[in-house]
Amino acid sequence: MDFFRLLMGQTAIPEFFVYGEPARALDVGFLHVETVQARASVHRGQVLAHKHPQMAQVTFWTSGQGIYRIEDRTWSFSAPTVSFMPSGVVHGFDIEPGTDAIVVSVADAALAAIAEHSALALDQPVLITARGEEALWQRLGDTVRMIQAEYAEAQAGAEKILPPLVAVALSHIARLDAQSHAIMVPAAVALGGRLRRLIDRHFRDDWPVERYVEELGTTRHLLDKAAHQVLGSGVRQAIGERRLVEAKRLLLFTIRTVEDIAYETGFNDPAYFSRFFRQSVGVAPAAWRKERLAVGSRQ
Repeated sequence: MDFFRLLMGQTAIPEFFVYGEPARALDVGFLHVETVQARASVHRGQVLAHKHPQMAQVTFWTSGQGIYRIEDRTWSFSAPTVSFMPSGVVHGFDIEPGTDAIVVSVADAALAAIAEHSALALDQPVLITARGEEALWQRLGDTVRMIQAEYAEAQAGAEKILPPLVAVALSHIARLDAQSHAIMVPAAVALGGRLRRLIDRHFRDDWPVERYVEELGTTRHLLDKAAHQVLGSGVRQAIGERRLVEAKRLLLFTIRTVEDIAYETGFNDPAYFSRFFRQSVGVAPAAWRKERLAVGSRQ
């Protein structure tokens, strides 16, 4: 059965954390690196149709060849090949023996900050194989291997070094003329990606849902459907989750006061912000910061 018929025959596309592991909540700065062969015992050369909620992936193929499938399209590829897969996009592949890749997985929460420094548009999947100058491939490969080494060594300060390196890798992908090879996705997936980008720009502005509907030229029903499919929640909840992500980032990586962070994330009332945070996380912002910093100091 071909990939598209398989998608049509399923009642739901499997969602994974990394392939073979159930989807789970991701930390605000989550980033994970491993090779395709590290999970060979799980996929045995055939990664079936799946998607990752709230997590994007860069896959840099270092050896071998295979068949790559994204939504309803199929490509043959051989190393070097690179793909960028936003969250919510269905993909899979079959590979020949001896084929391997480095896979960099980044939570959407972390990608939102990385996007500001990336030359690659991050709302559409990209696949590039054997195109572009050899020197550009060399730079991309060097950068991805630096990410792999930094992640594996886990030295002090890695959390500050890895996001800029990911931004550099994404920009190298753009230099390989990625835009002309961007892959069209179903309308709902594309709309969900545009919504995510708009929320990233305006979550502080306290826009009503209707403003997002108007800006995106759609209907409330279609936008909510796209939000659930791509972001895993309705529009209003997605806006709240984006505010929460920013609040966590500021609590964790700055010394700004809770009141200041409330205003920075679009809350006019710091008391309401604290209630919102407690309802979402289970503890007050100051207590969450204290707990997380204590955990970090023990690692």
